[in-house]
Amino acid sequence: MRRRAWLTLGAVVLGGAGVVTYAVASPSSGGGIGQAKRPVRVYDFALRGGADGGRELPRTGTKPFSMLGVSWQGAGARLRGAAQVRTHSVETGEWTGWRDLEADVDPLEDPRARAAARGASEPLWVGPSDGVQVRVVRKDGTASPALPRDLRVSLVDPGVATAAEQRAEPAAYVAEASPTDSTSPTDTASPTDTASPTDSASPTDSASPSDSASVSASPSATTPTAPPSTVPEPPIVSRAGWGADESLSPQPSEYNADVKAVFVHHTDGTNDYSCADSAAIVRGIYAYHTQTNGWNDIGYNFLVDKCGTVFEGRKGGVDLPVLGAHTYGWNREAAGIAVLGDYTTTGASNAALASIARVAAWKLGQYHADPATTVQLKAGATQTNYSGAGFTAGTSYTFNRVSGHRDGYNTQCPGSSLYAQLPTVRAWAAGPVQGLKVTSVSGAGLSGSTYYTKGAITVKWSTATPGSLISRFELLVDGKVAAIASGTAGSAAATLASGTHTVAVRAVHQSGKTVTTGALNFATDTTAPSFTTTPKISLRTGTVNTTAVPVTLGWKATDGQALKSVSLLSPTTATFGPTTTGSSRTAKSGTASTWSMKAYDYAGNTRTSSPSYTPVILQETSATKSGSWTARSSTSYLGGKSYSSGSKGASLSWTFTGRSASWVVSRASSSGQAYVYVDGVKVSTVDLKSSTTLYRQAIWTKTWSSSAQHTVKIVVVGTSGRPTVTTDGLVYVK
Repeated sequence: MRRRAWLTLGAVVLGGAGVVTYAVASPSSGGGIGQAKRPVRVYDFALRGGADGGRELPRTGTKPFSMLGVSWQGAGARLRGAAQVRTHSVETGEWTGWRDLEADVDPLEDPRARAAARGASEPLWVGPSDGVQVRVVRKDGTASPALPRDLRVSLVDPGVATAAEQRAEPAAYVAEASPTDSTSPTDTASPTDTASPTDSASPTDSASPSDSASVSASPSATTPTAPPSTVPEPPIVSRAGWGADESLSPQPSEYNADVKAVFVHHTDGTNDYSCADSAAIVRGIYAYHTQTNGWNDIGYNFLVDKCGTVFEGRKGGVDLPVLGAHTYGWNREAAGIAVLGDYTTTGASNAALASIARVAAWKLGQYHADPATTVQLKAGATQTNYSGAGFTAGTSYTFNRVSGHRDGYNTQCPGSSLYAQLPTVRAWAAGPVQGLKVTSVSGAGLSGSTYYTKGAITVKWSTATPGSLISRFELLVDGKVAAIASGTAGSAAATLASGTHTVAVRAVHQSGKTVTTGALNFATDTTAPSFTTTPKISLRTGTVNTTAVPVTLGWKATDGQALKSVSLLSPTTATFGPTTTGSSRTAKSGTASTWSMKAYDYAGNTRTSSPSYTPVILQETSATKSGSWTARSSTSYLGGKSYSSGSKGASLSWTFTGRSASWVVSRASSSGQAYVYVDGVKVSTVDLKSSTTLYRQAIWTKTWSSSAQHTVKIVVVGTSGRPTVTTDGLVYVK
């Protein structure tokens, strides 16, 4: 004789809405999390006839619940219309808007099980609630015809299974003592609706016969041996871990011969749940499938929440080919993975996709099946799928190893957005690693197509495939493994010997398949750059004052491999490219300044050169005069004074020791010309004429390769009509 679930029954009249019945599951035996701190409860309300010929439940106050669904007599019957619900939130105190329930739910394949079970919508997680309103109408909003008998709404309180859940529970969810059982045990609670006697139904069998297919040989009740998989088993929260009450599923598990494919589902409902509620949602689905649908267990083999946590579904062993009830006509050769939430318009998270891929790869890997391939599955029922493809019971058809629920049954499940993500799931599950690329290299500089380094490098990479599906990364130097990193790592380091090398990253998928980045070229370089021309300043033309003498800073840096840049560190800062050899600057006169420059190569080697120079202003009063010169005073002149002469042949000469010199003058439209002699040799004729009046102008400059004593002499030409020359001194660099 089949064992039966013992339930405690009770009835409470709430809000004048008739009788609510509830089934309280007795706690499971054994220790651990499975002993609920508040057991799961399922409350049923009968839907009454409405004025429009439909069925409804007016706004009704209830005991606390977090999940609901609508069920009816006859698992093979279809609800031709829309079942809509709205609930009263415990947290906000407000009523929600109307929400549709998904009623296209797979029937059971076994006629015996189907006869004992009820038809039902998918359960909908609504969060902590204490009121409900229900209506069943046509899709266009009018009453739905040919409604099945005994329509009920089932409210599921998932209970509390952990201390953390108890602490996080809303105040309204206080633990209550279970009603005492004064009658004989039975399997479910039937609503007592005296106003609608035709809606009542005979008790359903929560420990119903197997959900197996009837076309092929019956699955085995003998526990098989778990075959090893080609990939690691992902972390899975056990049934005890999420608080399953095993008394709700007393019948022994049944097993398929193997797992040829995986069907992906969504559970429908909200995506706004907290992952802390995921265990409660799974408990609610479990209670709904067993107490409302009348199934012998939860239908799915595995459930995954949006944070990527995997939950064991149907009992029997996660590593065994447990017969599930998830995809009508295809249960006997496949496993079912359901993602908590609705993915019709919103895609599943990467964490959820990664977990689907890990479970699929692990289960299929137990039977050496590649998740990226196809397989022939034998139909267990005659039907059409969502796209209109027809199947005949007993005939084999081609499916992807990882398929969507809609591929085998006429339903939108797993939602269009999640369905569009299944190619990604297959690629992640099968390998090789997708999207592997090097993102950066530290410890080296790139010039052209070569990285230059002193030896120690760190290579960083990224992938599209999540790290949980990657076995390891290998850093290859000249084709050989130089470093190994975990599958979740994003970088690895190595030290290169002198010479040239190639470096690449190889990703090893958990399946063993590999992919390698293109090779990067490296060259080790430990030699610092050099300054073949020491930084020097030379005087240039421009406006002179005591704090800013115009100079040109010149240098030349080279490197045996690849020069990257040259930086000026003092007396000011600037950075120059590798081919730049000069820059216009200013220097403070009369003060020695250190012109410090640093050359960098791409490997990170550096060389610094820091010569010191002093610009000196020689006033005209320090010059040796000949001929007639007139002293002039103005704040516009250097030092407030200058010399002026229109006498042909008048001259001034300065003698100094330095490597660069400039003659400073005042200029105007009436200014004349002068000859410039250096060390007794005439080198230039300079015209001081300017359309605008200018003061302190370095008009002529001369630079030598090294510092030495020099004499600069200027001689008035006596230009006709504009003979006057005004001089403001000489500047030299020592």
